[in-house]
Amino acid sequence: MRVYNTLKRQVEEFKPLSDNTVKIYTCGPTVYHYVHIGNLRTFIFEDFLEKALNFLGYRVIRVMNITDVGHLTSDSDEGDDKMELGANREGKNVWDIAEFYINAFKKDMDELNCKIPDLLPRATDHIKEMIELIRVLEEKGYTYRTSDGIYYDTSKFADYHKLMGKANMDGIKEGARIEFNKEKKNPTDFALWKFSPTDVKRQMEWDSPWGKGFPGWHIECSAMSMKYLGETLDIHCGGIDHIQVHHTNEIAQSEAATGKNFANYWMHAEFLVLQNNEKMSKSADNFLTLSVIKDKGFLPVEYRYFCALAHYRKQLEFSFSGLESAKNGYRHLKNSVEEIVEKADPSKIQAVNTENIYYKNFVAALSNDLNIPSALSILWDAIRDKNLSYEERLSLVSEFDRVLSFDLIKKTEESISDEIYELVRKRDNFKKNKDYKNADEIRDIIKQKGYIVEDTPKGTKVKKI
Repeated sequence: MRVYNTLKRQVEEFKPLSDNTVKIYTCGPTVYHYVHIGNLRTFIFEDFLEKALNFLGYRVIRVMNITDVGHLTSDSDEGDDKMELGANREGKNVWDIAEFYINAFKKDMDELNCKIPDLLPRATDHIKEMIELIRVLEEKGYTYRTSDGIYYDTSKFADYHKLMGKANMDGIKEGARIEFNKEKKNPTDFALWKFSPTDVKRQMEWDSPWGKGFPGWHIECSAMSMKYLGETLDIHCGGIDHIQVHHTNEIAQSEAATGKNFANYWMHAEFLVLQNNEKMSKSADNFLTLSVIKDKGFLPVEYRYFCALAHYRKQLEFSFSGLESAKNGYRHLKNSVEEIVEKADPSKIQAVNTENIYYKNFVAALSNDLNIPSALSILWDAIRDKNLSYEERLSLVSEFDRVLSFDLIKKTEESISDEIYELVRKRDNFKKNKDYKNADEIRDIIKQKGYIVEDTPKGTKVKKI
């Protein structure tokens, strides 16, 4: 398998530390609000990655963190804790806010057919590990104290810019010269531990060797990833917005503490943007959730299909017209598979021949930097190939859906209203009495309402268009 490694800025062959086991860490949600569909695009990409690696014969151990403390509103370690903001917004305590949005996140993942990672550790359960990691950095001379916390001195880490690139590093320095925390030694220095404010009572704070406070956002991921996956990871994933600050800081603190390479491969999903190239953001209050998508009449799996139409490293523009096109494509695919299921003889279905050209091409697409759009195109080609038996096509669909997770074999359980069923009953009665004119008129009414009626040997079937 070949993947684009952000660290090396090139596509390169993937070689795990162990021959058959891949250790992946993926940055998870900050649970002060619902995740938006831009976040979900990244989680879908990571789900495709895990399932593709499984498909290619690897055993995957995947950890995704839950940030329930320490993520401030500014990447420069200023502003309020997002968890406290969420609690104030809803008049609840932070622990209830965290629990509610963790469950909402899991529900979204389930509805999108995304596998919940093997481990889903919460930051608040790992304060001890974070304190221990900060003490190691302190002992090695990488920290200093200010009036509001313990900071990491980025000038002590020679390769601080290696993930973002030197050009981006210079841009950060230029932009930060005007105004930044005057107690910082360098504009890029970041908080490892923040002291609790004296004038405000925080709901989340802990004792530490430096005083009562709470961890910085970046230290959480280093502490939890190394606890569960070891000091060097195979792959670290996240959104492209994490490259310049969060992931760069993870590398600095982790490698300073251990003296080892933190992650061998870094894979990042591009932005999902709104029209006019506007980035989706909760802070800007311009975000869409999965619930909004569902309220507009779309299935979560149709959003998954929409995301599959673009490579994970390409920016994807969201619009409801684009989602409508994806919906039509998905339902056409689903109906095509249902026809194959109906015509295939279960007694003749065999395991997929790995020498089959479509199987080989599917493997090649996954191995080519997780090219899901190409893999989807290969699925369509296999379905349309009349030289293949229905049984062969069904076997290929079943195999490919292990990665794509579109529920292609699963019987669609459409929510069809009593009104539609009543129209179908009337049409059946007209046909029974050979009144085909009225039967056709009813059929057209049903179609206008978004359904098609099919006459089969087993009776009348209704499907969403």
